[in-house]
Amino acid sequence: MYQYDQYDHAMVAARVADFRDQVRRRLDGSMTEEQFRPLRLMNGLYLQLHAYMLRVAVPYGTLSGAQMHMLGDIADKYDRGYGHFTTRQNIQYNWIKLDEAPDILADLASVEMHAIQTSGNCIRNTTSDQYAGAIADEVVDPRPYAELIRQWSTFHPEFSFLPRKFKMAVIAAETDRAAMRLHDIGIQIVKNAAGELGAAFYVGGGMGRTPMIAPLIREFVPIDQMITYSEACLRVYNRYGRRDNKYKARIKILVHELGRDEYTRQVEAEFAHLLTQGIEPPLAELERIKAQFADPAFESGLPDTLDRSDPDFAVWVDTNTHVHKQPGYVIATISLKPVGGIPGDATADQIRLMAALARDYSFDELRVTHTQNIVLPHIGKADLYAVWQQLNEAGLGTPNLDRIGDIIACPGLDYCSLANARSIPLAQKISERFAPREAEIGELKLKISGCINACGHHHAGHIGVLGVDRKGTENYQLLLGGCEGADTSLGTITGPGFDEDGIVDAIEKATEVYLAQRGDGERFLDTYRRVGMAPFKEAIYAKEPAHG
Repeated sequence: MYQYDQYDHAMVAARVADFRDQVRRRLDGSMTEEQFRPLRLMNGLYLQLHAYMLRVAVPYGTLSGAQMHMLGDIADKYDRGYGHFTTRQNIQYNWIKLDEAPDILADLASVEMHAIQTSGNCIRNTTSDQYAGAIADEVVDPRPYAELIRQWSTFHPEFSFLPRKFKMAVIAAETDRAAMRLHDIGIQIVKNAAGELGAAFYVGGGMGRTPMIAPLIREFVPIDQMITYSEACLRVYNRYGRRDNKYKARIKILVHELGRDEYTRQVEAEFAHLLTQGIEPPLAELERIKAQFADPAFESGLPDTLDRSDPDFAVWVDTNTHVHKQPGYVIATISLKPVGGIPGDATADQIRLMAALARDYSFDELRVTHTQNIVLPHIGKADLYAVWQQLNEAGLGTPNLDRIGDIIACPGLDYCSLANARSIPLAQKISERFAPREAEIGELKLKISGCINACGHHHAGHIGVLGVDRKGTENYQLLLGGCEGADTSLGTITGPGFDEDGIVDAIEKATEVYLAQRGDGERFLDTYRRVGMAPFKEAIYAKEPAHG
């Protein structure tokens, strides 16, 4: 896990001091809200419907036990006793008082955390595979490369005021667990035929009102030129990206309008120029970073079996754990989606419990996932039952990973000033309706957004729900067929929308079609792709027979 050096400490401390002075001036009236707004956004502080919201950065989703414990303490001390984990592998607090915001940043700095570049038209928190460093199918641990991107991009003078916010993801496996192709830049660490390490670049993906899947623009960039190529991609965007229309300002629009080939041609020209400038960080810096992500001190010869005699534990193992690269260990995902709960929320006590479990059982390490769950990446199989018992006692033992109850949902109209519809009550209703049938339905990824900005990733759900405003009432559109993995696809709207109860019924009809039509071993997505939209649409919009 990355540890701050003297530059990191000095940079974060200076930012805290600056922001404390800015808040003082805002509170005493010497600074207007219009003047203050860009300054608070630089520090992750939003003004939402009811209060300020603070978004805290969790680079590539990796946390220590001490950092996680601090997040729990902040929830108690400054919020209403909970935090909300997000699809950017961050955490948000929804009830922040302005005069206390600098104190929160100071507390975060004490455990090497911050809220820098979690908002604004800059390079946001770089995300990665939540199983990085623990899963066997990766070429390398991608997190050192994500950390190199973090260091390069933080306070980069050329990219502090981009045409629009900018999101990057880094993976190092064929299995895409980070929705890499739905980012502005997605980087996959690969090896070429000679066994050399490099990066494949996908540029121009994203969701929102104009969802697009990033095309591959270069199959292999030598790994010691990854930052230079990233800079070339961003320079072309910064040069030509729209600043007159925020709806057309993302890089996906530029790549689409220029065309993949022309955008790539310009990037290659910029890349050739930058190679003469020598901007790539020295390899010694990358090696320094990589050393901080070395494998923990795994024990050899540990028992590689589990006692599955407790049936509830056995179900949880089957759904919420993955095979670890080291014999005797397992990767465990903690669901933040209890039946009827608010997706991504955790209480202060739950946060501190997860911190303690990481300290005691997982080499003091946790991961936040882009699906709003938490991972304990290195659990000894001999300890797993004891870990599950504590999780289950705390309401964190729900066995629903990648099931219909493992819902991604944005805060929606309950909190967000941009939303058109509520996401949270709908997620709760869906969770309760389908909980008894999750095992029967199997893998089905459902995602809900409360507005077209798509913070709930509805375009990428096997089933997606988009809340819109229809003549002053909340209306929910149903989408089918989205996917965020290696076979990325965008969902298709089924037809007219529904009210809150109607959308739950429509989802149930869609699952009934799936159960009736599925072939051996097929997921919902597989069946949908095989049979197409027609049978689903027919069932969803079928008129009830008249009675009388």
